[in-house]
Amino acid sequence: MKKIILIFFLLLGSFSTQASGEPQSPDEPVDAFGLIMDHISDAHQWHVVDYTNSRGHEVHINVPLPVILWHNNSLWFFSSGHFYHEQEPQQLGNDYVILHEEQFYITGHEGELEMDAEGNIQNASPLDFSITKNVASMILSMALLLLMFLSAGKAYARHGIAPARGFRAVLEPLILFVRDDIARSQIAKDKADKFVPFLLTMFFFIWINNMIGIIPFFPGGSNLSGNISFTATLAVFSFLVINVFAVKDYWKHIFLAPGMPFPIKILLVPLEFIGIFTKPFALMIRLFANITAGHIIILSLISIIFIIKSIYIAPVSILLSLVMFLLELLVAVLQAYIFTLLTALFIGMSTTKSEH
Repeated sequence: MKKIILIFFLLLGSFSTQASGEPQSPDEPVDAFGLIMDHISDAHQWHVVDYTNSRGHEVHINVPLPVILWHNNSLWFFSSGHFYHEQEPQQLGNDYVILHEEQFYITGHEGELEMDAEGNIQNASPLDFSITKNVASMILSMALLLLMFLSAGKAYARHGIAPARGFRAVLEPLILFVRDDIARSQIAKDKADKFVPFLLTMFFFIWINNMIGIIPFFPGGSNLSGNISFTATLAVFSFLVINVFAVKDYWKHIFLAPGMPFPIKILLVPLEFIGIFTKPFALMIRLFANITAGHIIILSLISIIFIIKSIYIAPVSILLSLVMFLLELLVAVLQAYIFTLLTALFIGMSTTKSEH
């Protein structure tokens, strides 16, 4: 419990530092929405810590990440530190590029942005293949995943099927849970084991990324599972596995609806066809919405302290935020379980012959 409270106060300190990062008059309201969106959005650098040194100067420590841009049929490589800490635009062949609100724009040598009458930026943007904070977090989770399973595999190769000890004693029940209570309970027994590696990878990959997002300090704090592109990619993999390995009976049920009267088929077949796409879409939205909502609620509760500016609200805000933080630990594993379970359920429906 002491560790959880310490982690929470580190999060509170990070938020308060962001709130005071720019000079504000005492009567100027705190932009809670902007601060929350800044925390849950992706970035081209990884924030570590901000502090005020003995001379009263603010020190910002960030990990610069590689910037990779495609412009005029060429790849251009930079360090993101050039865009955050230097005022001059960076040269990109005969053009120049600046970073504005985490978006790169092609400009002239002065770095000016062209706006239309409605305030929309008219500058072109290069193709961005940069290693952002979310991408770096995903690479970290992949490294952790490989470390976990490779170390467990080596231990089994060395000791055989012996009583699990150490890290294996924690990992083995989880693997058996995914195999027996998710894969084999939803997919036919003669086909379930073929999908266990995929389901195991999905479960642990989502869980690890959810946990990294909960950690409020470096190398955590990313909101990868709350990124719609990430959840959409997972949903696409589920979609492919569900439909590529589907049996003929599955497609017959969708497009022919055997046993149904013809008037019912006219209505049922389009609905069944749409259902092919709505299943992974629901998986995508569920994971994205639940993880993002958890981050927003915690940060909103913390921001109440800076909005009301009263010490009396702080204990209530901190207590509610701590409760939500503990709840997020449960949500992290629960969302991984739900995503994997529903994927297994849909695989079972598409790979099993049914009677009409």
